[in-house]
Amino acid sequence: MSAFFITGTDTDAGKTLVTSGLLYTARQQQLSTLGLKPVASGSKRINGHLRNSDALALQQQSVPAVDYATVNPITFEPAIAPHLAALEVGQPLKASAIAHFLSETLRQSPRDFTLIEGAGGWRVPLNDQDDFCDVAIALELPVILVVGLKLGCLNHARLTAEAIRADGLLLAGWAGSVVDPLFAADPTRFDANIAHLNAKLAAPCLGIIPHLALPDAATAHRYLSLESL
Repeated sequence: MSAFFITGTDTDAGKTLVTSGLLYTARQQQLSTLGLKPVASGSKRINGHLRNSDALALQQQSVPAVDYATVNPITFEPAIAPHLAALEVGQPLKASAIAHFLSETLRQSPRDFTLIEGAGGWRVPLNDQDDFCDVAIALELPVILVVGLKLGCLNHARLTAEAIRADGLLLAGWAGSVVDPLFAADPTRFDANIAHLNAKLAAPCLGIIPHLALPDAATAHRYLSLESL
């Protein structure tokens, strides 16, 4: 079984699109899959239960099927940083508890290919002491970095890659998602930026997803590959 932690250069970098796309790709290869979103903010009530759209997307790509609570055990309604949402509802977050839950999930639901999607970027806080990266560190998971391709992404991507390696984890690969169409408007400059990322991140590129008017896993999968993992 292979499991990876998905982080991004920022919030809205395209983590869920890449995560669901990679899971879809694995499914096309007849692999069993599991997508986990342990903490999610910005959820809505559906039939009286809080549901997060990102977590639902990962649940849809998990085969054999799993219940929602397995994919997303901690759900907050406000679309704010997890540590602030947790304080507002009196439900403190701890990296050790989240890591323990995930470890049990991985043990009880072994799959060929598992992806655990974080919230926001690498240093998003869970409380005054813990950051989300502490979960990945506790589980000793290799990391896939999703780069939201826009102005400023080169700096964000390089700093995140440095932080991942400084924390003792393997950067197993990276994927780009064009979040600003203007960033890709000039093909020559766009290719130069991708070349720079490939050189400086020093990890396999799993694919570059263009800006999609209607983003979904099946479309994203066309631009992604698992061969380098």
